Amino acid sequence: MKKILCILYCFIILSSFAQSEPRFQRIDSLLTYLEVNNKFMGSLAIQEGNTIVFSKAYGASDIENNTKANEETKYKIGSITKTFTAIVIMQLIEEKKLKLDTQLSVFYPKVNNADKITINDLLHQRTGIPDYINQDSITKEELNAPNLKEAIFNKIENYNSLFEPNSQYAYSNSNYYLLGGIIEKITKKSYSENIEKRIINKIGLKNTFYPKEGVKTINNESYSYIYSGSSWEKIDEWKNDIAYAAGAIVSTPSDLTNFMRALFQGKLVKKNSLEEMKTLKDSYGMALIQFPFGERRFYGHTGGIESFRAVVGYYTTEDLGISLIVNGDNYNRNDIMIGILSIYYKIPFPFPNFEKINTELISKYSGTYSSKDIPLKINIFEKNGELLAQATGQSSFPLTLKDERTFIFAQAGIEIIFDENTFILHQGGGKFNFTKE
Repeated sequence: MKKILCILYCFIILSSFAQSEPRFQRIDSLLTYLEVNNKFMGSLAIQEGNTIVFSKAYGASDIENNTKANEETKYKIGSITKTFTAIVIMQLIEEKKLKLDTQLSVFYPKVNNADKITINDLLHQRTGIPDYINQDSITKEELNAPNLKEAIFNKIENYNSLFEPNSQYAYSNSNYYLLGGIIEKITKKSYSENIEKRIINKIGLKNTFYPKEGVKTINNESYSYIYSGSSWEKIDEWKNDIAYAAGAIVSTPSDLTNFMRALFQGKLVKKNSLEEMKTLKDSYGMALIQFPFGERRFYGHTGGIESFRAVVGYYTTEDLGISLIVNGDNYNRNDIMIGILSIYYKIPFPFPNFEKINTELISKYSGTYSSKDIPLKINIFEKNGELLAQATGQSSFPLTLKDERTFIFAQAGIEIIFDENTFILHQGGGKFNFTKE
């Protein structure tokens, strides 16, 4: 019965269309609606085959200078950088300059358990090396070090292991920072040069690069912002070498969809290398993640840096790609993607209502409800002015106001219609009656 309320907290990916089609106009309307309500700034691209069929930017790239974003605006993509890094590593393996079972000790012998950690473990995030960003923090001394990158490598080398290598999965930016260093040690060229030669120039990406300090406005790069409640506030920028091969690349949604298609079309690595990259271990491949949307499964990655939020994915069956990059963060990126994909696939999707829910409604509808139709109880309750629902044995989820009686949770296709001390839950064609206890 838990399947009745299976909550899909995934970002998801895809589409096919011509920008003038009604569903694309509605996608545009959704993003415009979010923009005018100060919920979102960013850019979306949808690619069908080798054609970009939808591409549009929303909001500003530089609010202080009143610079509006456009289709050529570049954004930081955060951890999608890892997919670029993994591709270069696989190319080096194809060139027999490296092996998946090569030990980390060949390159970084001071790292704890370096003689047990392999390239494969680094790619699959199974090393036990702590995350220098999320489990630790960059100190002021490290930031001001003459060589920031070297300071971070030293930091990683001094960590104790969290677990035995290859015994479990734990996402760590340290793994891909080390892979960037390995690329430079093998090729005797910078990470930036490798990305440019081996990926960007090879497949003709026009707006993708490893950034340089202090040339943001020249390159039409965007800043990132978070909404304070009354205005957008700019987030301080990171030095490029803080994220490095784990998250520093700049790109556009259109370049990212082209990038993913090129990978899956065999233009960057051989078929057997791609199969290795797609092999998931505890839900993570070699810088590839699977995103479900209904029965569809997309391969891609997500990213976050400063206040940028990015996602790209590719669905092989339909030869479709989609990428969303957010630079104005005030609404869940996953929820935005759910809306985009729902509209694309003609699944009913009411726009979110940003009016505060009336406290009388919250009081009226709060309580525990049970059903004779299914052996499941649902608790409706308030938290921080929002109405939430929680089914037996499951996580809570927010209810979006549609009208005074109707609330939705779009990710799971749930619609709840309240009446006096009762509600009807609609999901997946099913209709279930609940009564307040």
